[in-house]
Amino acid sequence: MEPAIRVVLADDSYLVREALAHVLEDADGIEVVAACGDRDALLRAVEAGRPDVVVTDIRMPPSHTDEGLTVAARHPGTGVVLLSQFAEATYALALLAEGSARRGYLLKERVADGDELADAIRRVAAGGSVIDPTVVEGLVAANKARPSRLDALTPRELEVLGEMAQGKANASIAAKLVLSERAIEKHTNSIFAKLGLSEERDLNRRVSAVLVYLQDH
Repeated sequence: MEPAIRVVLADDSYLVREALAHVLEDADGIEVVAACGDRDALLRAVEAGRPDVVVTDIRMPPSHTDEGLTVAARHPGTGVVLLSQFAEATYALALLAEGSARRGYLLKERVADGDELADAIRRVAAGGSVIDPTVVEGLVAANKARPSRLDALTPRELEVLGEMAQGKANASIAAKLVLSERAIEKHTNSIFAKLGLSEERDLNRRVSAVLVYLQDH
């Protein structure tokens, strides 16, 4: 039996913390080991408990600015799922600045029933990424005026890359776009080549391609 994914929750609202703990209590393979109300308590919990994943609000005491990003910066090996009431491109790009592996950004409205949050935790713990589609749309809108490195991509390649930016593997992309996995593999290889990423390892290529999409599309 696989060990449970150890999760630390952080939000300055007691009610939100309790709600998050409640929706996760019946999730298979997930154990909430601590719940914190501010940045310092969160950092202590991470350093003491070494959780697999931290689920945290972005803004908490003491400054109510970007406290949730602190744990991502100080503990790059720990999975981090940021929760926000708003799709904020600046915070998403800061979270993904060192790569998208083990990183997630979800809107709070998406996790009310727990299934989506539990799925995001599992994917992040496994080394993947989960970016809320609304956040992706916001990042695209914020960068429309900038010259794009994606002009060489075909519409289908852009569609594949958009799905990749949501943390999906080739099989999931194939199912969504009603294509074969082999076709998706060809599209991704073409994307990597056109973006000059052919010499990097596969995981690094996916991360780099997603960052280009989020920043330049």
